[in-house]
Parts: sequence; C-alpha cells; structure tokens
Amino acid sequence: MTEISGKLTVIAASPSSVFSLLGLLLLILAFLYIKKLKIDLKMLINIALMLALAFILHLLRLYHMPQGGSVTLGGMIPLLLIAFRYGPGGGYLAGFAYGMINLLQDPFILQPVQVLFDYPLPYMALGLAGYFKNRIYLGVLIGITARFLCHFISGVAFFGSYAPAGMSPYWYSLIFNASYLLPELIICLLIIRVLPIRQLLHKM
Repeated sequence: MTEISGKLTVIAASPSSVFSLLGLLLLILAFLYIKKLKIDLKMLINIALMLALAFILHLLRLYHMPQGGSVTLGGMIPLLLIAFRYGPGGGYLAGFAYGMINLLQDPFILQPVQVLFDYPLPYMALGLAGYFKNRIYLGVLIGITARFLCHFISGVAFFGSYAPAGMSPYWYSLIFNASYLLPELIICLLIIRVLPIRQLLHKM
C-alpha cells in the first residue's frame, strides 16, 4: 500500500506526465472514431472549404491575447458546421486538421504536451457538437465548453508562471481562457441564430 501511495505521489508531482497520457488517450479514441467514417469526395471538399473559411475568419480578430487565443468573427462556426453535418467523427477529423493549421498560423509553443492541449485537442473537442445535431445551440455550448477545458488544463499545467503573484494558476487559467472563449461563444450563438443552419447543412 505504501509503495502504491509513493508511486501516486510521484505521478502527482509531475502533472505533465498525466496530461501527456490523457492527451494521447483522447487522440487515440478520436482516431478510432474517425476510422469508422465513410469518407467520400464530397465530404473531403466540404471539409476543405470549411477549413479555408475557418482560417480566413481566424484572421478577422477582434482581439488577440498575449499568450495565444483570440476573439474572432465566428472562427469556430465552420468546424461546428462540419460536426453537425457529419457527426462527431467528421468534427474530430476537421478539428485535428484545423489544429495543425492553427499551430502554423498562430504558434505559441512551450513544450509538446502544451501544443497537444492548445492546438489539435481543443479544435477536435468541437466535434462533440456532432452528438447534438438536433439541438444546435446545446451542441455549440458543449463543443466550445470542451475546447475551453482543453485550454484550461494547458493554462494550469504550463502557463501557471504567468499568473500574477499570489493568484492560483487555476483562477488565472479560468479567467484568461474565459476572457476570449466566452465572447467567442456569444458571437457563435448570435451567428447561428442569424444563419439558416438547417438549409446550409442540407446543402453540404
């Protein structure tokens, strides 16, 4: 029992190891889900178009945070549309591809595990919206909340040193990531409200 307790203490003292395993597990599970997809030419074209649109919208920043993260004019909408049209698997695939694009577009790199939680995983997390294609507003909320959790973990584990003196890294990560993702969520919900989503999804 003492030996197990000692091993748990060692693991707890190195949270990046735990997050590395968690990140790899999530990637493996997502790719297993993606393998079930029946990918055709039309789907590939739609994903490519949505990735291009997400790239362009990401350039239209209303505000850019110093350690990464931006408020955009609905930059997540194209990825959410893919998730609603093709389900979680399509969302995971598009999210992974966009995460790699965003890494090239707006890199802020401290170490490999941080890259995992700040680039591919948060955008893949938007694919969870695909489970709620009949409840679109809830899907948007779930997808963006899941993205927030990925960035929150990264903030706690790798950006704690940026916190002001005396502030908990948990509070710092919560405030920092909410400061741009909450406006992003509101903007996405407003755009979803205005767009004829059902018609768009039917034509994809």
